[in-house]
Amino acid sequence: MTKSVFRSKCSGLIGVALLLGLAGCTGTTVPNAINVEREQGSEANIASLTAVVERNPNDPESYNVRGTAYGRAGKNREALQDFNKAIQLNNQFYQAYANRGLLYRRTGQYKQAVEDYNRALRINPLYDVAYIGRGNVYRDSGNVNQAFSDYNRAIQLDTTDPRAFHNRGLIYQTRREHDFAIEDFSTAISLNDAAAAPYNARGVSYLALNSQQNALDDFNKALKLNGRYAEAWANQALVYELRGDRKRAFRSYARAKSLNPRYAPAVAGVDRTRRG
Repeated sequence: MTKSVFRSKCSGLIGVALLLGLAGCTGTTVPNAINVEREQGSEANIASLTAVVERNPNDPESYNVRGTAYGRAGKNREALQDFNKAIQLNNQFYQAYANRGLLYRRTGQYKQAVEDYNRALRINPLYDVAYIGRGNVYRDSGNVNQAFSDYNRAIQLDTTDPRAFHNRGLIYQTRREHDFAIEDFSTAISLNDAAAAPYNARGVSYLALNSQQNALDDFNKALKLNGRYAEAWANQALVYELRGDRKRAFRSYARAKSLNPRYAPAVAGVDRTRRG
């Protein structure tokens, strides 16, 4: 088949910017291992795949493909049943293990997810998707060094999956190694320039290096790709605030707040800039 209390002057603002951007990228919008288009989770497509399964009841690939469609549709129980069946029919089916691992990750079953990614890698130690997937589980569960190692391994395997670079960039960012982070986000963008999250993330690192115009350009690009990206609106607002343009900052913070009323940096930003 990617919050500190507001303080005056640039140092405090950049600290806030870092947290804004990271909050916007941890739930990355880059594609996951079950890499199917939205339409593939439609009822019509699932019905079509079910017909294929019925014609080929002993074909593990048919169950794996339908499982990805069920996963895309949010039908986790049905997806799990199909991945289980695919693996039952072929216990060397490393792609099905990786897909089931992703499903376990999505449902917060991290131990089972790691076990499935391990199984996939024992069968195929060169499977970059499994390294990236396992890295994501490690990052979700706070094992950042293990996540970093897995992303590195995928990149060493010459992966063309932008998630490896985007997610490694996020780790560089938390370590304040912003030059490395920018390089990784740029690579992720070169591999998929239609995703908003790497632009937002790169903008955060640019802002941390006090490169305001580059940061603003990236936040604007993220918003062009996804106008409902609350964190990018708040990050854009922060650049305006740094520049003293409180009216424009207020409008952008307000837009972020309207999209996510519980997003604390947007709420705080609206309060700070309300009076222009």
